Amino acid sequence: MAPSLFSAACAALAITSPSAAFAPSAVYSTKYTSTSLSVVTNDGSEMGTTSRRGFIDNMASMSAAVAGIFMMPSPAMAYGIKKSNERLASFGLPPLAKTPDGFTALAEIYGKGRNRSPLLVTFGFPLDWVVTLPSQDVNGEDGTIQAGEYAKGDTATFFVVPDQGKVENILDKDKEFFKSSLIAAISQKGNNIYQDFKITKLEPVSVDNQKYMLVDFKYTLLTGAGFEVERKGVASVTSVGDGVQLLWSASIAARYKNKTEGSLRGIVQSFRCYADGLNFSSELRNDEFND
Repeated sequence: MAPSLFSAACAALAITSPSAAFAPSAVYSTKYTSTSLSVVTNDGSEMGTTSRRGFIDNMASMSAAVAGIFMMPSPAMAYGIKKSNERLASFGLPPLAKTPDGFTALAEIYGKGRNRSPLLVTFGFPLDWVVTLPSQDVNGEDGTIQAGEYAKGDTATFFVVPDQGKVENILDKDKEFFKSSLIAAISQKGNNIYQDFKITKLEPVSVDNQKYMLVDFKYTLLTGAGFEVERKGVASVTSVGDGVQLLWSASIAARYKNKTEGSLRGIVQSFRCYADGLNFSSELRNDEFND
């Protein structure tokens, strides 16, 4: 990295590092990123403004962009619509739901380590998004499955609700249940990074013999520099195996309204999570970490 770029990256992180609430949680990626600070401002309609809101959005996006610089390539994974469908078929599962044009997909095992219950997670996402996967060490598995265009703060993140057992019919749960589940998802880095969380819509969906609740939401991200960044998103919540799982996808509110809402909805609508009746023994780690 050129010295000038490195200096700029460090400055951006120092100013806005707490906004990494929507930056990658793991160090793996399906590809090298060629991110530079200039890409943060390549969208004149959002980044070219000199208003306070433009500055806030610019800084929030910049820290996510800098985070992407340090990402590393991932190990082999079921990446791409064809490979994802082949992996689903190997478990006797239906193919991916139809995804929008310009999407790819993944089908990955969450919970390969001994500290988690295994789940098969699949969803589609834009072709130019970067994927991160959980990491493995002697303590088990850490991190989650996530995809995003981190330079602009657009992300989709898989989350297992902690201390929540199996729910027989997720569609019977009330608004407060989904609110607490999503707050747990967005506040993993601390309860002081958000405010004004609100659910704006609930939509029940039954597909492939499973039940999902689609949840529209919005909140304000608080940065360490004292700025407030409005974010909007949509999530899909289900319950398989012995817990409750969700995929939540969000972006800066201005981008959500003008650009990303359709893509984020396509992502969560394609989300499927499986556990019941599946044999994951060949997928789990069988090396020195689990000996």
